[in-house]
Order: sequence, then structure tokens, then C-alpha cells
Amino acid sequence: MDYVKGMKFFDPHVHMTSRTTDDYQAMADAGVVALIEPAFWLGQPRTGLATFKDYYNSLIGWERFRSSQFGIKHYCTIGLNSREANNEVLAAEVMDILPLFIYKEGVVGIGEIGFDDQTEAEDKYYRLQLELAKEANLPVQIHTPHRNKKQGTERSMAIALEHGLDPGMVIVDHNNEETVKSVLDQGFWAAFTIYPFTKMGNERMVEIVQQYGPERIMVNSAADWGISDPLAIPKTAALMKIKGIPDEAIRLVTYQNAIDAFAQSGQINVADFENPQAIDQSLKFNGNTVLRGGQQPRVDKNSIVIR
Repeated sequence: MDYVKGMKFFDPHVHMTSRTTDDYQAMADAGVVALIEPAFWLGQPRTGLATFKDYYNSLIGWERFRSSQFGIKHYCTIGLNSREANNEVLAAEVMDILPLFIYKEGVVGIGEIGFDDQTEAEDKYYRLQLELAKEANLPVQIHTPHRNKKQGTERSMAIALEHGLDPGMVIVDHNNEETVKSVLDQGFWAAFTIYPFTKMGNERMVEIVQQYGPERIMVNSAADWGISDPLAIPKTAALMKIKGIPDEAIRLVTYQNAIDAFAQSGQINVADFENPQAIDQSLKFNGNTVLRGGQQPRVDKNSIVIR
């Protein structure tokens, strides 16, 4: 914490629906002031359209409220994830309702979309959502596949260019050493997920910033229901400090670049999170608070006594 004291962080990819209130508090304590939660796969297939509706509503409703109760500004991207694009009957129904959500307050892009197994169905619904992003003038957040990543990344970018998207409106996520050069060379934003035992470690991330510099590069945690770390960005910033990365470069890759990319949605006002807001955990959302059974907001977070 001493290395990142006074720094602000913006996590442009974290699935807070899967995280606890302790994670929110830890992120706030570590300097995370704002985040983006992309719509994604929940670990098992959704079985009907209503489950997608409820999920999207939670991203623009309850989860945004829950985040605010810990002083963190919550944004989201809305889309049909690549894995569930393979259920074509349900996918077609989801496409019909996406326009009902993507224009809502706080929605900063279409995402996360792209490829998983690189099937024909994934290709079809990726293309349809790119057209939706063009129509809404929203950034696109691309999920690159875990398998055959380089092929899937190149294919994702080629299709985006084929559909006439400005690369500056497209954030290509889950990059690694074999994809980053091509992503940057073609003018896209290159996002890196710091995720334990897979994707990227923060030592490798330091080396990438040392090699390529901080321009159009951003770091995220993609923390979800798996073994992941919601403090990946502050930890990466601390390691960058230790390794001698300049403060301004750290600020760009852990804060400013994400803002610049997603602010093209017109939905981000930095004053909302750069000026600390008073937190009232007694506030309610649809009659519900983050407090249970007469709990009072914990004032001394370091106390081992829970009153």
C-alpha cells in the first residue's frame, strides 16, 4: 500500500456481481475509484430470455448502487457473450432486447463480445453486435479466446475493420506477448488481464510496458467467480513502481487510458469519481441496503471486533 499511496485506479474489466462487499472495500482502500463491469458468462448457461433481462438490469441497477456504497463509481458494458452466442435460438432473442439496455445511463460500451470456440454462431453474433455498436456510437470491448488466442485476436480485429469500426473505438482484451504488437500496430486499444496462473502475471505486464510504452495500453483484473484478484491493478502499479516505471506511465496504464477509451461513449464524467463523495450506507435501492439485520456501517475497518 505504501507504493501506491495517493494513487487513483480505474479497473475497466471486473465482474463485481461475483465479488463480495469485502472486495469492494479492499478495492476502495487500495485506490480504485471507478470500474467497468462487462456482461459475461455466469459459469453455467442461462436458460431463458428473462434471465438475461434480470442480469442486465442488475448491472445498471443494484450493482451500480452496491458499488456506490463503497465510494466506487460503477459503469458497465452490455452484450451477448461469445459462449452463449452458440445457443442460437436464445441468442436471437437476446439481440432483440440489447437496444433496450445499451442506451441506459452508465453503459459505456458493447461488451464483452468476440470469440470463444470461434464457431460460425459466434462469428454471426459478434458481427451483429459490432453493427449495434456502430449504430449507438459506443466503444466495443472484445473478449479474445483462451484457446488459439493469436488466431482469434487477429480474426476479431479483421472483422471489426471489415465492418468499418474505428480501431480507436475498440478495446481488445486479454492480450499477451504474442498479440500485443499487432493490436497496437493496427491502432486498437490493448487491454491486459492480470489473472493468477493464467492470462497475464504482473511481472510480465511490467516487461510489456517497458518494451512498448504506456500508449493505448490498459490493465484490468477481470476478477470474477474464478480464482482471481480484485486488487490486481494496485498490485501491478506497486510492482511497476518497484521496477522503476515512471509514475506517469503507471497512471496511463492503470487509470487514464481506460478513461480515454471508454469516455468516447459520452457516459464518463471524471468529476464523479475524482472528487470523493460522502457515503451513506443507509441509502436504499428498491427498498434494500447493503446492511443486514440492523447492521451499522463499520467505521473502524481495521478492528478485529465486529459489532
